[in-house]
Amino acid sequence: MASQRRTPGSQASLREANRTRIVGAIKKHGSLTQVELAGVTGLSPASVSNIVRELVGADVLRTAPSTRSGRRATLVSFARTAGLVAGIHVNTRHLRVIVADANLTVLGEKHMPLARDHRADNELDRATLLLADMLGDLETGFDDLRGVGVAISAPLETMQGRVAGRGILRGWTGVNIAEVMQRRLRRPVYLDNASNLAALAEARLGAARGRQNVIFIDVDDGIGSGLILGGAVLRGHHGTAGELGHTVILEDGPLCRCGNRGCLEAIAGGPAILERLEPLGGPMKLGDIVVRAMANDPQCIRALSDAGKHIGLAVGNLCNLLDPERIVVGGALARAGELLLGPIRIAMENAVIVGSAQAPDVVQGQLGPSAAGIGAAAYALDETNLRTGEI
Repeated sequence: MASQRRTPGSQASLREANRTRIVGAIKKHGSLTQVELAGVTGLSPASVSNIVRELVGADVLRTAPSTRSGRRATLVSFARTAGLVAGIHVNTRHLRVIVADANLTVLGEKHMPLARDHRADNELDRATLLLADMLGDLETGFDDLRGVGVAISAPLETMQGRVAGRGILRGWTGVNIAEVMQRRLRRPVYLDNASNLAALAEARLGAARGRQNVIFIDVDDGIGSGLILGGAVLRGHHGTAGELGHTVILEDGPLCRCGNRGCLEAIAGGPAILERLEPLGGPMKLGDIVVRAMANDPQCIRALSDAGKHIGLAVGNLCNLLDPERIVVGGALARAGELLLGPIRIAMENAVIVGSAQAPDVVQGQLGPSAAGIGAAAYALDETNLRTGEI
């Protein structure tokens, strides 16, 4: 008998799409009545009622009696399995906050752009206010948070809880980030490098799921890597393992923001690519490079290819040290897909000692810009479970 599968337009795929619409509406707007859900999603009240009943049975949603405009109503919200966790991700350009339940189902996500020279005190205040607002949408508060993970896109001295790199996130230098946030939230706070936590998220929920030895490469303003070895994140003695972007690949090369010369990041990171393209195409952002490259702009395609070759060579050297089974590429420039991944793959395969037949596969990350925030939430969940003896 031929195996059954869902096809576009089938009842099964339509119902799945409708479930996704309902879950997405609650993520975006917070708790809603069934009538409000029908209005937001465009589904009939009967369809909303049936799908909500299914998702309540699956412990995805919960319902509670409410009153709107003097009338009785059924309020629909996410089922909170054994408390909540939050993930906060800060990089040079944005702040992202994620709230998830104990199954790592994302219940809310918000992000905002940051000024180029942002400071720790301002942005940690913003993160606190943003998180409070999101918890309010879920009709809960800080007391329901089991823990909070903070992902920082910079080298970290994790034992001291502060940024380690010279000239990287200068407004955060000397700040004990976890301690400051713990005072604000009165909840346990756990700090790690954003690439480490993005790697954790991709290993737990994304493109590296089921793999034990993985290298995650974050290609954005900077170039970072997260190392998963034997199923666990490798952080190193001081917590600074994985700083691939600050390995020197060209002696006496361009000055890097870390203070050294010839770092991979200074040659193939986002700002370096933008600087080379500006005389040819005017001021751009990283997203513009991706869009133009995918529209067959030869200069942007060449810029991504050149960056990919440098990154692939560095990754190949790392593969010779660690022998991973998969390379996952994330970050803003990873959205270019094979325009970046292809050159990385070719250069890496040429560099690995085992030859191309046994080289690790190179794939695009599945969690996009949310990866580090989800990983921060996962890290908070793991740490609180460990401390309470639940794992």
